[in-house]
Amino acid sequence: MIIWDFPLLKRRGLWKFIIQNRQSKIPNGAVSRHCQKLITTPGKDNKLIGEALTEIIDEAFKQHRLWRETSNQQNYLDSAAELKTRINLTLNKWIEKAGYEAGKLLRNLKLKADQWWYFLDHPEITPDNNLAERALRLAVTKRKVSGGSRSLERFQETANLLSVIQTCRFQGRSTLKDTASHMMDFFTQSLMATVAIHERPSLISHFDI
Repeated sequence: MIIWDFPLLKRRGLWKFIIQNRQSKIPNGAVSRHCQKLITTPGKDNKLIGEALTEIIDEAFKQHRLWRETSNQQNYLDSAAELKTRINLTLNKWIEKAGYEAGKLLRNLKLKADQWWYFLDHPEITPDNNLAERALRLAVTKRKVSGGSRSLERFQETANLLSVIQTCRFQGRSTLKDTASHMMDFFTQSLMATVAIHERPSLISHFDI
């Protein structure tokens, strides 16, 4: 389920966009960027450590892509187990030898391993944040066209509305042609549920990414 939150930052007059997946963790695109930066940063063994981590991340993304194409759960979990072994071996090899920048990254990867590598145990969660970036576009467009809301209350109402629209889209519950009818169906059922005429509709699916 896509959840939007639009706190109003009064001092700067900006929107703060946060998209949270029901089980989302730290996007591994950030790890890849840190590793690429590490490769070009002067320092003891930085290039070797960055390249070793980049190789693991590339393989992890490759295996996740194969899982999306084949849906072979067992093959994915087997490859994930091998990757986790490689990750631990790499961290143990370099964590005591690394300089400041590399050591900071390695310690973070070890301390928050359950977040950085969450997708290895839960392939239904994507390893990057591309979904969140795509979901942001609707709100960004609305802000540019309308200038945004003038109160925190209206911000939250906009957030709730976009949560419904984007969640339905990502769940395949609507298409370009029938988006309006699907939205009206959802809102009609929600209103009927308030007076106990209809069961409250849910935006949470069994397989929700």
